[in-house]
Amino acid sequence: MTNNLYARLLLFFLFVIGLFSVQAQVIDSQRSEIPRLKKKFFQRSLVKASIVPTLFIGYGASVINNNGLLISSYDVRDYLQRNFKSLNTDIDDYLVYLPYAELLALNLFKYKCKNDFLNTSLLILKSELIMVALVYPLKSITHIERPNHADFKSFPSGHTAEAFVAASIIHKEYKHKSHWPGIAAYTVATSVGFFRMLNNAHWWSDVWAGAGIGILSVHLAYLTHKNKYKWDWKGRPRGCRSFMPIYREGALGMRYVMSF
Repeated sequence: MTNNLYARLLLFFLFVIGLFSVQAQVIDSQRSEIPRLKKKFFQRSLVKASIVPTLFIGYGASVINNNGLLISSYDVRDYLQRNFKSLNTDIDDYLVYLPYAELLALNLFKYKCKNDFLNTSLLILKSELIMVALVYPLKSITHIERPNHADFKSFPSGHTAEAFVAASIIHKEYKHKSHWPGIAAYTVATSVGFFRMLNNAHWWSDVWAGAGIGILSVHLAYLTHKNKYKWDWKGRPRGCRSFMPIYREGALGMRYVMSF
């Protein structure tokens, strides 16, 4: 059963990485019109962006149930239940969105992020969609029971993945100015994973995999963000083409609008 599970996990992630690698490489080639030497495999953007999340996800898969060289998910669950059994909180349901509150607060205090409001919003939306597309099919594929026996949708942790998506967005948007906003956001995201285990809702393996998926989702969103949308002083998107319904002299029609 365990070997079959690992095989399914490997095939799933090979498919996902392969799916995005083509688009990411095309976008890399379009970022500059200056001819460049062909990059080696390990120098490509997708490869470098996948190293950390792949290690996180791989480690999470390696410690499922009672597996693990030094420590397993069962070992961590037993330790937490033995030492923190009386502590039960729902703070993880609120902490998961705290990095986005940090992003809003920083912008309100004029500490602007790398991208404008529209592009940052699109990147958040794309990251969230990728994360959901990875997490929920995996929950069904792995079919691992939660430590509290609530259901069989334990691996990976959706809360942790969500928190690390938000934290990775902060890191991406502010690392050119300072690493402290990202450090604060990652601290909150790590706390979410800890409280998920403390509440006996997830295993040690779940939170590691969830963290990796959250980071990977953001990296893929940024690598595939080809179109940079700009807004002019009147609040209209530049280079935008759209159809608008109009009503004139008792007749309905459509108007084609193009702005630059």
